[in-house]
Amino acid sequence: MVGAGTIGLAWAALFAHAGLEVRVTDPRDDLDAAVDDALPMLAESIPGADVTALRSRITATDDLAEAVENAQLVQENGPERLEFKQQLFAEIARHAPADAVLASSSSGIVASAIAAELDEDVAARLLIAHPFNPPQVVPLVEIVPGATAEEVVQQAIAFYRDLGKTPVRIHKEVDGSVANRLQSALLRESISLVQQGVVSAEELDTVMKASLGGRYATIGPFESFHLGGGPGGIRHMMAHLGVGMADRWAELGRPELDEPTITSIVEQTEAAYGAGPESYRERARLRDRKHNALNHALFGIETGADATI
Repeated sequence: MVGAGTIGLAWAALFAHAGLEVRVTDPRDDLDAAVDDALPMLAESIPGADVTALRSRITATDDLAEAVENAQLVQENGPERLEFKQQLFAEIARHAPADAVLASSSSGIVASAIAAELDEDVAARLLIAHPFNPPQVVPLVEIVPGATAEEVVQQAIAFYRDLGKTPVRIHKEVDGSVANRLQSALLRESISLVQQGVVSAEELDTVMKASLGGRYATIGPFESFHLGGGPGGIRHMMAHLGVGMADRWAELGRPELDEPTITSIVEQTEAAYGAGPESYRERARLRDRKHNALNHALFGIETGADATI
């Protein structure tokens, strides 16, 4: 685990809970303390996890070479800067085994750009394995190959699936991949509606949770549109609502993130949900409990198991 920020430590806890031996590396001076401080809250969010058991499988070191030595998979979680990642993976490749899978958690930088100056055999082992935050709770992992060998892509998909994740292969490199692009589109219109005074930030969140949030946890946009058309399905919806929907696209907002807009959004959000470390921990715990309850219920329905919460 290269990088011990929020994403790296969450990955480390999840990997350790799966029974894997994990080495975490980061140049920060307080690495061991950071792991110790993060694990209790992370363990709370992973059903069945125990802090002591997790810690026993996680070794912290500031030596990158030591961390990746003999690793079967390296998960990089460094800053979102292309040059930094290029240099980091060049260093990782010098010390990791020649058959190690090299995965980046990058949310926006594509694998082909990171691997542009790497040897061909290294580039063939490098891909994006982007989790949706928080990684220990949200199932999605976007698998985005660059010049990656097909065998490595399949190994990565199998690895994350064995962790209990939902890996989805993305067929074309695009900035922000899929989930973040969808999130950005929704957030743009959300900011526009709040900026126009149509709803407050808290009211918009309520609308989302009471409608699309629940719907999209069970079915995606295309299936939703298909079912919305009744027996006629998506053909009926396109024939009767398609033109009006396209007209509405032209009316969607394009808000500027200027100082007044940012100030208004920040003030409304903090007024609704609090600010500071204590508020963060309280809201994050509540988020994780809700998401785990949702995961548990949906898994039970899909498998026919008892989904009582």
